[in-house]
Amino acid sequence: MNVLEEVNIIGKTILLIDDELHVREIVKFCLQDLAGWNVVTADSPLEGLQNAVHHSPDAILLDISIRDLASFEFMNKLRNHPETQAIPVVLLSAKARWLDSQILRQYQVAGVIPKPFNPVTLPAQVAQLLGWDFT
Repeated sequence: MNVLEEVNIIGKTILLIDDELHVREIVKFCLQDLAGWNVVTADSPLEGLQNAVHHSPDAILLDISIRDLASFEFMNKLRNHPETQAIPVVLLSAKARWLDSQILRQYQVAGVIPKPFNPVTLPAQVAQLLGWDFT
């Protein structure tokens, strides 16, 4: 990692997609206050896709349920859109251990953070999965 990348970690923008308002608020607070990142939120995959195109985030944090087809449709559209296909995605999931590694590779998922998560260590977990320096 070069010096510019280390300095720019403060200016990173994360798109957070979660349908639960209280989870969005907690995660947004942690990522903004503990990591200094800009956080754009969406309460649905459709809104998330629109925000991904409009805001060009550095990464996407997506809450996913195994039975939630909208999240998988979102991932498919994200990976097939020229403006969003390279954006790294980290999944938040209560069913993280059930996620198939083939699906994770297919959608180029950077990693999975199981729910419940520790809000204090969440920014460091996200940074580690994305290969960002976080100290």
